[in-house]
Amino acid sequence: MKKISITLTFLGLFLIGNLDVSAQSKYTEDKSINSLLKKKREYNKYNGTGFRIQLYNGSEGRARNIKNNFESEFSGVYTKLDYDAPDWKVQVGSYKTRLDADRALNKIREKFSGAIIISK
Repeated sequence: MKKISITLTFLGLFLIGNLDVSAQSKYTEDKSINSLLKKKREYNKYNGTGFRIQLYNGSEGRARNIKNNFESEFSGVYTKLDYDAPDWKVQVGSYKTRLDADRALNKIREKFSGAIIISK
């Protein structure tokens, strides 16, 4: 009796697993979803979202000082000084993926410990 219940349990789990896998394959083969994904990738290529690293958020004098220090330490990296009332923000870089931003953040945090990644 115990063997039959164990066998039926495993058989049931096997059937449920197969149904779940076949349900997922129906959606990945749908042409409208693939078309939508392609359009989204094209949109992101030109208008896409990305990431920046924010070094500071606060007073104007300190923000300008941090921006100048960053430019001397990391020449060639895009820097942006932005005013969002009442604070000034120092943002650097322009990264397409979070992974690229994380790699840059590791280097930047050696000099600027308060740096964070933000979506642009």
